[in-house]
Amino acid sequence: MHLAYPAVLAALLFCTGLYGVLARRNAILVLMSVELMLNAVNLNLVAFDVWLRDTLHAGQALTLFVIAVAAAEIGIGLAIVLMVYRDRGTSDVDRLRDSVESDATDDAAARSLGVEPAEAAQAKKAEATA
Repeated sequence: MHLAYPAVLAALLFCTGLYGVLARRNAILVLMSVELMLNAVNLNLVAFDVWLRDTLHAGQALTLFVIAVAAAEIGIGLAIVLMVYRDRGTSDVDRLRDSVESDATDDAAARSLGVEPAEAAQAKKAEATA
């Protein structure tokens, strides 16, 4: 087997994942793109392990560790995304960044009025639900 075939496939997968991370707005799709990038790395590890004919199969062992870390990462990442979605109502990465910046601006405005930021946030939530 030529090493070029899996290397080219891994490069295409990695570039697709990189495009997904840079271009997507949805946090879940960004996590899926990161997983695609990790799978491209796994493909390279196994391909080079087979090509080098390593007797210890270090590439395949490292691939198992990467898969385990990726599973933990996606579980924690998905939990964080779900909590942010419940709190903010969106998983759009740009809106989350804008809301953090606007929260900091709202906190500064509340402090300038002599109101605690937590009280201002509670009033704002009560106003939004009413």
